[in-house]
Amino acid sequence: MRPNLVLSVSVLVALVVGGVAGYLIRQWLYYQAVGALEAMKKRLLAAAEKQAHDVVLTAREQAQKMRAKLEQESEERRASWRQDEKRLHKDEARLHQEADRVQQRREQLDQRFEGLEQRISQLNKRQSTLDKQRNELQQLEAQQRQELERVANLSLEEARDILLEQVAADVRQDMARVMREEVERAEEESEDEARKIITVAIQRLASEQVAEITTRNIEIPSDDLKGRIIGRGGRNIRLFEQKAGVDVIVDDTPEMITISSFNPIRREVAARAMHQLVADGRIHPARIETILGKAEQEVEKIIREEGERAVYEAEVPGLNKELRKLLGQLHFRTSYGQNQLLHSIEVAKLSSLLAAETGASEEIARAGGLLHDIGKAVDFEVEGTHAAIGADLARRYGVSDIVVNCIEAHHHEAEQLSLEAVLVEAADAISSARPGARRESLEHYIKRIRTLEEIAHSFRGVKTAYAIQAGREVRIIVRPDHVDDLAAIRLSRDIARKIEDSLQYPGKIKVTVIRETRAVGYAK
Repeated sequence: MRPNLVLSVSVLVALVVGGVAGYLIRQWLYYQAVGALEAMKKRLLAAAEKQAHDVVLTAREQAQKMRAKLEQESEERRASWRQDEKRLHKDEARLHQEADRVQQRREQLDQRFEGLEQRISQLNKRQSTLDKQRNELQQLEAQQRQELERVANLSLEEARDILLEQVAADVRQDMARVMREEVERAEEESEDEARKIITVAIQRLASEQVAEITTRNIEIPSDDLKGRIIGRGGRNIRLFEQKAGVDVIVDDTPEMITISSFNPIRREVAARAMHQLVADGRIHPARIETILGKAEQEVEKIIREEGERAVYEAEVPGLNKELRKLLGQLHFRTSYGQNQLLHSIEVAKLSSLLAAETGASEEIARAGGLLHDIGKAVDFEVEGTHAAIGADLARRYGVSDIVVNCIEAHHHEAEQLSLEAVLVEAADAISSARPGARRESLEHYIKRIRTLEEIAHSFRGVKTAYAIQAGREVRIIVRPDHVDDLAAIRLSRDIARKIEDSLQYPGKIKVTVIRETRAVGYAK
């Protein structure tokens, strides 16, 4: 029984010790938690105090800035008020001065008004005197008119009509004389000045003659080669025409064949190839294709070189590659026997010289002169006039509008918008009309002469018209009973204007209108 008691006592002691230990542990944990809360409380209080301090400092700084800003604005407003006050004082002084001047003006006007009233009274007196005199004059005039009508046996309206007819005839003659004198004087002065400018420009240019002929005839050593050119069954000539795009004419002309094509480039390629085939003597389909290919490469090279040479000689840098190629193609184009590339270079130089003499832009004039006939490089393939085609090409390849206008207006197909456009037209006429520059076919010459006379006969009052001086002058004889002196001057200008609008010609055409009145009497 003693062991059980000891065990019970041990358990009881252990329970007591465990309870005391648990109580102590709970008390320790409690104090630990309280300490942690106190520490957290102190940290939170310190953070809150710091934040409050920062807020107070920020508020003080903003308050100081706002106070400084308000003081600055107040100072500015006070300065503005002071300036306004000064302006008001000045305006007030100015208003006083204006009031004084207005008062002086009013006094002056009052004095002038008094003087005007005196003059009005004097004029009224003079008016009454003049009215009396006018009435007397009207009575005398009526008496004189009645006496004149009685003596002349004419009424007032009849006498007035006769007088007006005489005055109109005299005035018409005087106007015709004055207009004729002014026109002659203006023409003399303008021609002298234009002749001087053109002479100086041509002297500075001193270019070569540009007339040449593009041959289409190919000489052959003997007529035996004609058979080889034609080939068996015509195969050689058909292949040549198909590949070259030309017509080959083999007729009875001894030792001669003819190449025909509307395209000057194709004609040149075909001519070169035919020369080589004739010189070599070996004419068969394979050889024809080879020679045509080589000739085409040669012509392409010449086109590039001629285009570059034209740009260099005319001093027009920066042109588009395609425009330079088109310029090179003009090397093979002629007009009335005049080589178009050499003509374009000459026009560019003349335009530049004329621009230097007249104060215009030499650069624009050179470009317009060089490109003015660029449309002739493709006018056989594209519809339209060469001026319009050239303007479209230039505009497509980035040429400036003022140069495009020089191209488009050099035959008056568009309005000339600059002095350079007028100079390009003048240079084109100089290059085309000078001796040796061009040759005109008999057919075109006869057609132009006939057209000139038809244009003259289309006007009312024209009796006869003759184109003389190789078409450089039209001499017109009018009916004197239908056309007076003043109408003759207008008629010459109207005919000249219609010729300009209807024909294309180098140089200028003189229009002379002759009015002749013949009086015939018989002595019996």
